[in-house]
Order: sequence, then structure tokens, then C-alpha cells
Amino acid sequence: MSQDSHKQDAARAALKHVLPELTPRSILGIGTGSTVNFFIEALAGEKDQFDGAVASSEATAERLRQHGIPVYDLNAVEPPRFYIDGADEANHRLELIKGGGGALTREKILAAASETFLCIIDETKQVDMLGDFPLPVEVIPMARSYVGRELVRLGGDPEYRAGFTTDNGNIILDVHHLDLGRPIKAEEAINQITGVVTNGLFAKRPADRLFVATASGVTEKGR
Repeated sequence: MSQDSHKQDAARAALKHVLPELTPRSILGIGTGSTVNFFIEALAGEKDQFDGAVASSEATAERLRQHGIPVYDLNAVEPPRFYIDGADEANHRLELIKGGGGALTREKILAAASETFLCIIDETKQVDMLGDFPLPVEVIPMARSYVGRELVRLGGDPEYRAGFTTDNGNIILDVHHLDLGRPIKAEEAINQITGVVTNGLFAKRPADRLFVATASGVTEKGR
């Protein structure tokens, strides 16, 4: 089976988990990325079962609208019952690295605001220790050089994501070679740097359930 087929399997498994709890008033939080796109396609067939969604990116909002799913501002609705998103890496504690698509800040807001965070990945994203994937850090543009120097002090090798601007108007530094053996400590340290909006470690607020698609099927893990 192809990697896309695995992603579709994980998306369908997450939808199966969500469907029994949907009501006509339900709001879902929807993340960003290729695996989530498969979830949106599956969700479109059930759009009469819930009210609408809050999106973590403009790209996701547009895709939801194309499928006839209403998109709301998070400030205008009740907190989502579920937030569904993918990840760039996930460990056995369901701590994640996210932000390869650059939507990490809005993803983090939705994860914090939602009651249950469901993460859908294929087995290539499952790791023993986070950090092979460079850690995205969203930064206020004028602080780029300062934040870069501070990340070097923490042991990282920051790389400017050239030609990319977040939906919030900021830039991304992708940080290589950081020691992420203690993810919560690293998340807190980076977020303390003045000029950092947030970073892509989801350790203080990890996923609640992880759906991992493999060649032999989808495994489900909870915290």
C-alpha cells in the first residue's frame, strides 16, 4: 500500500472515532497538512451531522469551504469537542513536532482550546525520540536575528525558511540538532525567548489519542 493509502486509513479511523459524538451543534477543530486533507474529504460525506469547523490555516479553511463545510472564527463558537490534526513526528508519550506546513501557532491554539486532540499519522512519523525533523519556530520578523542567536545558545542550528510567511504575518526558523530529550523543558525554554510566537513542540499539550496507519492496519494509542 502507498503512503497516501495509509494516511487515508488513519483519517478514516479518526472519523469513525468522532462520528458517534457529533450533534447538529458540534464544532470541530481541523488542522493542516496532507493527512488532514484526507480527513476533510471523508468528513465531507458527514457534513449534515455537525454544525461546522474552525480551521488552523487559511488553506484548510478554503478546503473545508470547497467541501461545503461552514468555517467559523474560534472566538465566535463554543470550544471544539475534537481537534483533528497530523504531525511531523510523534513519540510514545504522544508528544509531537508539528509545523512543517507553517501553521503551528494556530494549531497550538486549537489544540489548547479543544477538549480532545486526535492526531493522525502514518508509521513513518512515529519515533522513539523527537528531533530528527527540524523544529519549526514562528518568530516576529524583526526578532529573526536575535532569536536565531538565542536558539544557537540552546544548542540548535536555526535555518530561515526563505520565501515563507505564516498566516499571522511572521517568519519560520527551522531548528536542527536540538536536544529534545526533555520535550516540555525545551518547549518552555524556546517560548521564553523574546520575539518567539511559539514553537512546534506539542509536549505540554500532547495528543490525547494517536491513530497510526501501518501496512497491517491502524493502531490507536491513548495517553
